[in-house]
Amino acid sequence: MSRVGRKIVLMAGLAAVMAVMTGCTNWKQRYTELDVEHQNLKGLYENCVGTLDMSASEKAQLSQQLTQAQRQLEEMKRQIDQRQATPAQATGFQVGDVAVDEQAGTITVTLPNTILFASGQAALKSTTSQELDHIYSVIRQRYSGRKIDIVGHTDTDPISKTKDKWQDNWDLSAARALTVLRYLVGRGMQPENIRAVGSGEARPVAPNTTAANKAKNRRVEIVVHMR
Repeated sequence: MSRVGRKIVLMAGLAAVMAVMTGCTNWKQRYTELDVEHQNLKGLYENCVGTLDMSASEKAQLSQQLTQAQRQLEEMKRQIDQRQATPAQATGFQVGDVAVDEQAGTITVTLPNTILFASGQAALKSTTSQELDHIYSVIRQRYSGRKIDIVGHTDTDPISKTKDKWQDNWDLSAARALTVLRYLVGRGMQPENIRAVGSGEARPVAPNTTAANKAKNRRVEIVVHMR
């Protein structure tokens, strides 16, 4: 028996006991009171059932969305593995370096900082960005409602010329990620679906031993979470 059901039975039992103990009770008035209490409890029970049904419906919808996302990822990976499509073609993102991680359930678009920012700066080079506009358009058309992470990265070179602006590489990478986030939100992306992350120099993709490798590590990643 549900908690609400047990409450109804208990109330009815108490009412019966009280009625016996007070023989002079006005039975018509008591009946009216019990009927009101019964209707209140019935309404409470029906509300609880409705809430549970809604939760079940939402759960089923979420499960369906997750299944569809997984199938979409698997199809992308199959096309890439069989060389029927490049990662860019499979995902729709035609800028930067695109990677699909089926196990993690993510699509990552990597843009080198040189496209977006001047050295040591966190303001976009231009008030408009064709690359970010394209990314926003693809997300809106194909990945609407998905959670998005904007992750900023740097090389290991310490902040020198712009010490007045940034405390360290963490500070700079976070500021750049926030700049991209604000740009995409300004274009129309829902704020609740996007967040900015600063990784500093902690997650290099190449050893910071050459200028070319350092350039690879200075990047912004747009990560689309498919599940």
